[in-house]
Amino acid sequence: MPTPLITPQGYAKLKQELDYLWRVERPEITKKVTWAASLGDRSENADYQYNKRRLREIDRRVRYISKALERLKVVEFHPQQAGKVFFGAWVTIENDDGEEKRFQIVGYDEIFGRKDAISIDAPMARALLKKEEGDMAQVQTQAGLFTWHIVEISYDK
Repeated sequence: MPTPLITPQGYAKLKQELDYLWRVERPEITKKVTWAASLGDRSENADYQYNKRRLREIDRRVRYISKALERLKVVEFHPQQAGKVFFGAWVTIENDDGEEKRFQIVGYDEIFGRKDAISIDAPMARALLKKEEGDMAQVQTQAGLFTWHIVEISYDK
């Protein structure tokens, strides 16, 4: 089970998605299903079948988000975090070959659709926690042991 943490921005985004699904998309799809059902034979009605499936997907996502919002703990930035890697940090790291990466350490529910985020549960995030700029972190992955140097740490405030 993923660590139930989320940034304030991630929480707001989930609430926004829930609101959109519930107030905009679901009513639209419900109208389409009702219209398609009124045409008669549902077994060969592609509009009916597609929109009915979409309605189930929306309902499943609404249930997931609703439960997630109840269990997730929003983690705000605190000034004592400055200069160290904690949840919500933007971290720039560099390896010995000069390859640089920049990402934010966030909760599981925030990583999807983003190329600049890693989960707090990822080996990289675990290796970086509590480290400071200039520190070195060794990350053990399936591909082997990698060494990264912390170049910069910042937070959205």
